Amino acid sequence: MALLCGCKGHQLPTLPSHASEQARTNQVAELNAQRLQIEQIPPPSKTRFMAVHNFDSWENPYLTMQAGSMQLHVTLADANTTTYGVGGMLRPVGARRQVLTIYPEKLGEAMTAIPQSAWPYGRVVAVEEAHKTPASAEPAVRRTMETAVATLSDLGIVVYDLNEGNLR
Repeated sequence: MALLCGCKGHQLPTLPSHASEQARTNQVAELNAQRLQIEQIPPPSKTRFMAVHNFDSWENPYLTMQAGSMQLHVTLADANTTTYGVGGMLRPVGARRQVLTIYPEKLGEAMTAIPQSAWPYGRVVAVEEAHKTPASAEPAVRRTMETAVATLSDLGIVVYDLNEGNLR
């Protein structure tokens, strides 16, 4: 009896069931729309991306995981279609690279915003953990990695751990 009396007045707030159902329906619809956009990118070409062994040579988008966020690295396609001066002083690759900090809940939105021309290997993203992560932050970085891998898999994007040469 004392147990029942002790809980009086401390009820947890709850959402109406129709509100949570609507939120879930919206999430599913958004995920389906993102999948449709990602499907416009060709399937990954293993022969092309498995031959790359460092991030300096990687041409597709890649993610650097941090505690609670991630950095999205995107190399935009060269707008000049001639081979003259490629990678030289007049057309440096670094000028086409962009680095954005995003949160796990915005990963799907960020992936669909990347132009199709920035995916030369097809639907594959390389991942890495941030360098020099303090031991106290490692569990949070791993949680971010797990969340990102799950989101990318839901979108139909292959995840490649470039440092270890493993598909996830």
